[in-house]
Amino acid sequence: METLVHRLWGDSPPGRARNTLQNYVLRLRRALSCTVGGAPVLTRPHGYVIETVPDALDLHRFTALVRQGRTALDEGAAARAAPLLGEALGLWRGDPLSDLPAHLLQGLVAALDEQRLDALELRIEADLALGRAADVLPELRGLIEKYPLRENFWSQRMLALFHCGRQGEALESYREVTALLADELGVAPGAGLRQVHRRLLTATPDLIAARAVRTASPSRDVDMPVEMTSFVGRETQVAEARRLLGTARLVTLTGLGGVGKTRLALRAAAEVAPSFADGVRLADLAPLSDADLLDRTVSDALGLRDQSARPAVDAMVSHLRDRSLLLVLDNCEHMVEHVAGLVLRLGRAAPGLRVLATSRQRLRTPGEHVLTVPALSLPAAKGQARGATVRPEAGTEGAVAGAADAAAEADDPLLRSEAVRLLLDRAAGSAPAFRLTARNREAVAQLCLRLDGIPLAIELAAVRLSAMTAEEILERLDDRFRLLSLPRPQTSARHHHTLRGIVDWSYDLCTGGERLLWNRLSVFSGGFDLEAAETVCAGEGVAREDVLDLLAGLVDKSIVVVNSSGDRARYGLLETIRQYGRQRLQEEDGTTRVRVRHSEYYRLTTVRAGRSWCGPREVDWLVRLRTELPNLRTALDYCASRDDLAKAGLQIAVNLARTRCWFFSSTLGEGRHWLERLLATGPERSPAQDVPDPSAETDPGASTLIAGALAMKAWIALCQGDNPAAETFLAECRAVAQELPDVASVAPVTYIEGAHAMLVRGDPASRELLAEARDRFRTGGQAGDAHMATMLWAMAEAFFGTRASASAARDVYVAEAEASGAEWARTWALWCTGLVELRHGEAERALAPLQEALAQQQAIGDSWGPVWGLETLAWAVAATGDCTRAAWLLGAAHRMRRDTGVALTGLRPFHEAHRTAEERVRGSLSSEEYTAAWSRGALAEDALRQAWTCAPREPAGPAGSDRPRRMRTAGGPLHRSES
Repeated sequence: METLVHRLWGDSPPGRARNTLQNYVLRLRRALSCTVGGAPVLTRPHGYVIETVPDALDLHRFTALVRQGRTALDEGAAARAAPLLGEALGLWRGDPLSDLPAHLLQGLVAALDEQRLDALELRIEADLALGRAADVLPELRGLIEKYPLRENFWSQRMLALFHCGRQGEALESYREVTALLADELGVAPGAGLRQVHRRLLTATPDLIAARAVRTASPSRDVDMPVEMTSFVGRETQVAEARRLLGTARLVTLTGLGGVGKTRLALRAAAEVAPSFADGVRLADLAPLSDADLLDRTVSDALGLRDQSARPAVDAMVSHLRDRSLLLVLDNCEHMVEHVAGLVLRLGRAAPGLRVLATSRQRLRTPGEHVLTVPALSLPAAKGQARGATVRPEAGTEGAVAGAADAAAEADDPLLRSEAVRLLLDRAAGSAPAFRLTARNREAVAQLCLRLDGIPLAIELAAVRLSAMTAEEILERLDDRFRLLSLPRPQTSARHHHTLRGIVDWSYDLCTGGERLLWNRLSVFSGGFDLEAAETVCAGEGVAREDVLDLLAGLVDKSIVVVNSSGDRARYGLLETIRQYGRQRLQEEDGTTRVRVRHSEYYRLTTVRAGRSWCGPREVDWLVRLRTELPNLRTALDYCASRDDLAKAGLQIAVNLARTRCWFFSSTLGEGRHWLERLLATGPERSPAQDVPDPSAETDPGASTLIAGALAMKAWIALCQGDNPAAETFLAECRAVAQELPDVASVAPVTYIEGAHAMLVRGDPASRELLAEARDRFRTGGQAGDAHMATMLWAMAEAFFGTRASASAARDVYVAEAEASGAEWARTWALWCTGLVELRHGEAERALAPLQEALAQQQAIGDSWGPVWGLETLAWAVAATGDCTRAAWLLGAAHRMRRDTGVALTGLRPFHEAHRTAEERVRGSLSSEEYTAAWSRGALAEDALRQAWTCAPREPAGPAGSDRPRRMRTAGGPLHRSES
């Protein structure tokens, strides 16, 4: 009240200022047609507060639109940002608050105008990224005249002039602003202007993509690896790829192995990314050996979390139908026909989809545009590169500075060759002592010529420059470079031999132990760690204790790459190097032996993960298993191809399901695929003799293993809402259960009986079945499985039990989760706490644990739990009477279910609770209000974070409807101390 009085009358208020102010408020309410004490002007103990719906004020709409536009720009989606920012600026109609006395505003107008200018800069930035440089130039001239000291407008004008082919005028603009800043303020241009000026001087091709105005944050929509080395040459090919992507639905980069197709594709994709509202996604198909998993691999690359029983391609079609997206499919040559079929299916269903593929063979799909990637440009023939001027380096007679740009400044014709520039650039990192000199320049030119300008060969040669001279390397090439690629149809023999020679040469430089290790490492897919290399590759000439030194030698020779950014160093092989090692392994008849050891290692890994399930390292194991999925898939595929290893494969699949790896990684459909494939093979014999004999604890009997696999398969089908399949699998479980030897072996079947009774039939008898399964698991020492049974038992008690029984089951479950130290289990204990409070206590008390569960699940990377947490939170909010917020949450939950492919109608207690909440919300809101709130939730980009943070109160409905309640901030887990 005092603040309003002072704002209106300053230090000289009238005698009855408070009464006068109350009269003003009354008149304001009448003007707004609201009752006394009603929205939007509310009375509070110390004054008044105005509450409005989010879209009621232009300022709120403007702020929201600018925030969305800024986010889109940071994600590289300029096509999405431009209309959002244009709409925001369209809300400005003259000077803000111009009908109010200036003394009431106290600097507010200046702040608002600053927001408008910031939005204007963003919109121009989006226009520049979309190639509208000529359109914004007149506008920028006027803005600079009005705001001459605003450097961002100058930067944007310089960029626009440059991209209109007016580089001279762009540089003149920099001179003008430099003089202006010096005269007016006595300062030099800021870092942004200086950066643009430097790029103008070098005519950087990706000038706009560099975003001189501000640095883009990492984008979740542009999913490509960051370039670790400089990109040399290829300007013509990049420009052609960009041109083709502007008109063609499918562009395939073809060429020889090692010619640089992948690198060119990634650079071209990065440059055209702003043209795609939904970004760029990369799917690397090189590690893929099972064509049946092609759809799943591409689905994962698109970021889908589809858990349904429908084919993955159907989920992709639904996801892509209305999107504008570029999909990069890398290394397609080993499954051309399958990739072609997938691209054709997706292209026909999604008009906004563009595909950029790399393959040694064209896909031969209708509408395909092929761009053949040539070798790098080569230096002049022998004797023609000698006439160049050589600039001495200080302290080194006759030498040229090693950096390519320094030599380029001397206008050295040798540096016009892309191949030579690449060699020098890579040598600067791997062989810092190497210099281009008058003595070795001819050898360098000949080396690049003999390597045929193939980037892979040149990069391998650059590494050797740390230990050899260019002349010595040249001497070793006489009988080495004949073929350029491994055997593939339609590849020239000459190129084939040259690439093989490059890798043969690297192989010859390795010691005998390094060669053996290289061969054996070729069985890994997607990388490996030291423990895996020691276990799989040791023996027959390689001692386990020597693996580390041999691996370090291969890293030093650039055969193996290493990533040490995580807790465990991760190693990998380039695809060409891996294929070469695999051929060598086949030549020495070692493939079967090493692949069996590889499968056994990952079988034991999953067994260890299963033992650690529901323990302190639970999440660590989940993350590790997700990282090892390429190797696990390779092991599963190999086991499925051999009858004598089917049992080992089934153990891998079952333990991955037991540890909820498929749930955590959003790959439920893949888990079901492996279980069905391996069960169809039928483990009838013991593992191969060359597999170490498993102990009884890790080698269950065939019937017990099959029963567990059937139970897991049925459990996945239940979670997918595929009730017909679950019924079939459950019948198979019952048939196998009659052959099981003991009570503990029957536990998985009892568990599935209880889960089916609860989720499908909605039967209260599920409580007894799940309690029985829990006891049987505990008797058998299966703590992780017992915990899952406890969770479902507590869930069943919450849905079908009394307050006393539900609270008791919850307390048992929370106590077990706390005692286990398992992070994933704790999140579900929080969720169960919220569910019990919702159904048997106070809905208001359910909010905090449900929100905390969501926050913790997001923190550990769980992509399954939030599907249910968001839905349950919607029920709880509806029960508190905050119906607008509940409708918003129902919309957000619907979107998550759609993304994961879960059929809620197949999960009876959840479906009934959902229907109850929906009916309550619809009864409190008008149809228009419900639809609007639900749609906002379904379209929210960050719904999960908004759900678990303290959300702003949603507006009330019409007069007389329930007043909304504010959701509390989740300050910490609820009931932990009580349990």
